[in-house]
Amino acid sequence: MKRKLPKLTVVVPCYNEEATLPVSYPLFADELGRMTASGRIAPESGVLFVDDGSSDATWQTICDIAGRDPRFAGIRQSRNRGHQCALWAGMTEARALGCDIAITIDCDGQDDVHAMSEMVDEYAKGADVVYGVRNDRSSDTFFKRFTAESFYRIQAGMGVEAVYNHADYRLLSARALDALFEYGETNLYLRGMIPLVGFKSAKVFYSRKERVAGKSHYPFLKMLGFAADGITSLSIKPIRLITFFGAIVSLLSFFMGVWSLVSWMRGTVVRGWTSEVLCVCFLGGIQLLSLGVIGEYIGKIYLETKHRPRAIISDRTWQREKDGNPQKEGDS
Repeated sequence: MKRKLPKLTVVVPCYNEEATLPVSYPLFADELGRMTASGRIAPESGVLFVDDGSSDATWQTICDIAGRDPRFAGIRQSRNRGHQCALWAGMTEARALGCDIAITIDCDGQDDVHAMSEMVDEYAKGADVVYGVRNDRSSDTFFKRFTAESFYRIQAGMGVEAVYNHADYRLLSARALDALFEYGETNLYLRGMIPLVGFKSAKVFYSRKERVAGKSHYPFLKMLGFAADGITSLSIKPIRLITFFGAIVSLLSFFMGVWSLVSWMRGTVVRGWTSEVLCVCFLGGIQLLSLGVIGEYIGKIYLETKHRPRAIISDRTWQREKDGNPQKEGDS
C-alpha cells in the first residue's frame, strides 16, 4: 500500500516586509518544489503568509504572490498583535485548512529553508516536533550573538524549558498542533510552550544567514522585553528567588540587629550616617525591584482574565479571489 504523503503548510509571519517578500518568495517556492518532486510532501502543500497588521504594502505583495502561484496564500490580521500571535493565527488557519504538518519560519531568509526537507524526514521517522537549531551564528555581530545566547541561558536559569539556540523555526505534526491549541493563555511564548506539549521530538541544525532584505524588527530592547515575557509567562522562579533573597536579607538584618544591640550595651557605638544610608538604599532598591517583578505577574494575570482573542483575521487571499472584488491596500 502506497504511503500517504503529508500535506505541509509553511506558516510565514510578516510585518512590514514589502522589501523582503519579493526576495524570499522564490526561496520558499524552490524548496516547496524540491520537497514535492522528491516525494516528501503532498502536491497540495503550500505556504501561508500571515500579515501582522503591516503599515506598508506587505498585504498587497502577498496578494500578488497568491495571484501568481496557487501554492501560496495569505491572511491578514486586523491590526498588529505581535510575532507570537501571528504564528498562532497562521498555525490555527493551517490546521483548519487540513494540514498534516506545519512548519513555521520567518520571511527574512536568515533561517535556512533547505532545513525544511530534513524536518520532514524527521517527521517521517516518527517525530511530532522538529526544532530548527542554529549551530552557526557567524553572520551575527558579536553583540547580537552575545545577547541572543545570553537570552537562552537566562531563560534556562529562570526555569523556562526552551531549546537552546532555537527561535521559531520548527515543524509540528497535526496532533502536536491539536495539543498546543488546548493551551488557553493569552500571553503567548511559543518557544517555551511547545516543549511542554511533549511527544517525540528531534532537532535539525543549520547555519544562520544574513537577512536578505529590509531591517530587523527585534532590536535589543524589544528582545529584552521578549525575554521578560517568556520568563514571567512560563516560570515562577523569579518570585521564588525574591522569597529566598528576602529570607537571606532578613537573616542578615537579624544578626546586624543583635550586633547593634551588643555594641550599644558595650558603649562602642560609632555615630554616623554612611551605614544607615547604605542600608536604606540597598533595601529600598530590593523592595522596588521585587514590586516590579510581582507587578509583572499581576499584569499577566490581569490580561489573562480578559480572555481576549489572540488573533482577528480581517482578510484571506482566497476569499478575495472568490468574491471577485479584491480590496485595495488599507481596506479591512
